[in-house]
Amino acid sequence: MKLFEPYTFILASESPRRKALLHEMGIKFESVAAAIDESIDPDWSNSEAAEQLAMAKAASVPLSSTDDQTLVIAADTIVCVAGRILGKPANAAEAREMFTALSGNAHQVLTGVCIRSCRKSMVFHSATHVVFAPLTAEEIAYYVAAYRPLDKAGAYGIQEWIGLIGIQSIAGSYFNVMGLPTHRLYEALKDFIGVNNDVNEIQ
Repeated sequence: MKLFEPYTFILASESPRRKALLHEMGIKFESVAAAIDESIDPDWSNSEAAEQLAMAKAASVPLSSTDDQTLVIAADTIVCVAGRILGKPANAAEAREMFTALSGNAHQVLTGVCIRSCRKSMVFHSATHVVFAPLTAEEIAYYVAAYRPLDKAGAYGIQEWIGLIGIQSIAGSYFNVMGLPTHRLYEALKDFIGVNNDVNEIQ
């Protein structure tokens, strides 16, 4: 896309879903793994947790102090149900336990996003409200065994089988649940490079 051609983009993620979404947005990029401590401070709100982890991922990518046309994009997605944050399950048993909490309930998906250059940074989050229908133990076991969703926050991918048969409704961005709020990111990138208006530097 010509708007972003002068810039080099680095996605601080090896998530195949984030890679696919950024590619579909027409943005050329390279991706790097963001190795950070993903523990969450209990004093953070849910939105703060998503934003803080996104900022840590962005900060983990080294940038030249003289190259202001290389932009890092980092994101972190968390799933919250009944005041509890569901991260990535450690094993199949934990994934099934997460689905027990999600089944028949509403939950919130929060994705924090950080855009960073050598001179400034911007951080925001996007929230989506998701409602799961009641799920049977057989449905949960089938999905966990067949799709192995251990790399996903909340143990599910909305674009996969469990989303097709189990999600009753969503309010907000569908793509946010996949891991990247694409519309919000597009507008933020335009702000960041000064197409919409000037962006204040965050110290």
